[in-house]
Amino acid sequence: MKIAQNTTLIILAFFSIYVIWGSTYMLNKVAVAELPPFFLASIRFTSAGLLIFIISKAMGKSLAITRKQFINAFIVGVLFLSFGNGVIVWALKFVDSGFAALEISAQPLVVLFLMWLLQGKKIKPMSLVGVGLGVVGIFLLVGQKQIITNDDTLIGMIMIFACMLSWAYGSLFVGKADLPKNFFVNTGYQMFTAGITLAVASLLFGENWVAPTNWGQPVQLSMVLLIIFGSIVAFTSFNFLLKTVSPDKVATSTYVNPIIALFLGWYFLNEQITGQSIIAAAVLLTGVYFINTTRTSITLPRFSGKVEGKTPKKTLQNKKDLQK
Repeated sequence: MKIAQNTTLIILAFFSIYVIWGSTYMLNKVAVAELPPFFLASIRFTSAGLLIFIISKAMGKSLAITRKQFINAFIVGVLFLSFGNGVIVWALKFVDSGFAALEISAQPLVVLFLMWLLQGKKIKPMSLVGVGLGVVGIFLLVGQKQIITNDDTLIGMIMIFACMLSWAYGSLFVGKADLPKNFFVNTGYQMFTAGITLAVASLLFGENWVAPTNWGQPVQLSMVLLIIFGSIVAFTSFNFLLKTVSPDKVATSTYVNPIIALFLGWYFLNEQITGQSIIAAAVLLTGVYFINTTRTSITLPRFSGKVEGKTPKKTLQNKKDLQK
């Protein structure tokens, strides 16, 4: 009975990191059509952080952390959520959700590059093949005429790449940082401080704050799903899987999320899927596969906000990420 129960939990957890995280692109796209991006992200992460604190206290977990742990949690929150997620949500005003998900799937390539540049890590032959395929996939993705002729889309693409650099550096920082030992409490501090930072950014950029009662019903539903499922349920599932199955199996979300995002964007938002985008996706995700199947496989966050306090020896991680 216990084995069957554990199997059920594993299946539900994989559903969470596959489908829920894949859907955060569409949900953020829906919400940002009506709400300012930094305000949107601030509401999401402040609310999720507060809910995590409440749940932690109900579970009897201590919220006490050291000054250094708080500073490190704040830094990680800025790298992954304030900049990484806030700017991604802003970019979704100009880029289709499926396209953004495909571009973000190249994140392991950026991490590999920073590991080589900043840490002097040698890139293995299989990873080099993956990098080559990834570069070709990105070129095919961004080289479509209907995309490069749109200046706003180009800006969105560039900012998404900047977010990937922020996540990649954050992934390396997490591996050495002194963070709260309890991952749930750790995430609560990162989300809450990121939410406050995003609120400040929203004020500085002069965004118009809109009361939830004035949001449209689709936006209200999207925000509830982003806060409860995208930020809390999927994150908990991610950490459960890291303790239950091998990291390379968890890393398969890297390949599944963009496919889910492409389908949902096409089905619900009428986003166009070109033949070149499909080819680019196949080449790019194959490259990511070659990188993730090397011994130093990389399990990375989406911008949904998944962050782990300590890094397993053979896995580089922080969720969303990451969302949106």
